[in-house]
Amino acid sequence: MEITFIGAGNVAWHLAPALENAGHHVNEVVSRQLSHARQLVSLLYDARPRSDLNVANSSSRLFLLTVPDDALPDVCSRLVLPENAIVVHTSGSYSLEDLNQLMQLYSDLPVQTGVFYPLQTFSRGQNPLDFEEIPLCIEASNPETEASLVAMGQEISSIVYLVSSAERRVLHLSAVFACNFTNHLLAIANDLTEAHDLEFDLLRPLIRETFRKALAAPNPADVQTGPARRGDNKTIRTHLAMLNQQPQLMEMYEQITESIRGKYKK
Repeated sequence: MEITFIGAGNVAWHLAPALENAGHHVNEVVSRQLSHARQLVSLLYDARPRSDLNVANSSSRLFLLTVPDDALPDVCSRLVLPENAIVVHTSGSYSLEDLNQLMQLYSDLPVQTGVFYPLQTFSRGQNPLDFEEIPLCIEASNPETEASLVAMGQEISSIVYLVSSAERRVLHLSAVFACNFTNHLLAIANDLTEAHDLEFDLLRPLIRETFRKALAAPNPADVQTGPARRGDNKTIRTHLAMLNQQPQLMEMYEQITESIRGKYKK
């Protein structure tokens, strides 16, 4: 399929090479920051970088919106498409109905719409990820588009599901807890060790074993450990005293401790 990427950020950086490796052709990468488009194009076969959202003369059939959710209304308001275009976003929380409404409001031509959501964390500038074991969540406005997106997904991943907008929101919320919040807690642990001239590397074996057990268990709750889980109130009081000059961290510690206590109340 002939494809144009609208956006050259984290998702596009990894998805565009994956689709090209599967035999699709990326014609253009559109980004308001032309330098970002050029950097992504350097990973591709013969795509063209551009900043203009008037793609009415494009030979692409599929237009992938890989921009932040809050940028979608503005991008769609300025997007000029060719006939028979398929417009698909890659968002975890933006609904298909919202995209349909934007297309009906701003497009002068009939547009097929869909969602192609890869459930993974991406960072721009790193080596493109292998999509083989990255779940892809598909939704579309009609059976024809759905079949096309499923087929495309199966060419790059072994995990492809039809997922509604409501279900995708739940997955995205869960992913924020599992990924974003977890990473933030690791960053706090790094700050604490650095503040006391200790090596964060000392924690790495613990972190690896924690995640290994959590992923191997039927339910991560089955392998919960720590002072809150075992009711070690003396240690908890000691930790809170150590944080008395950092009220935000103290509050976070208390809230998470209470959440763990509540889950394991007999």
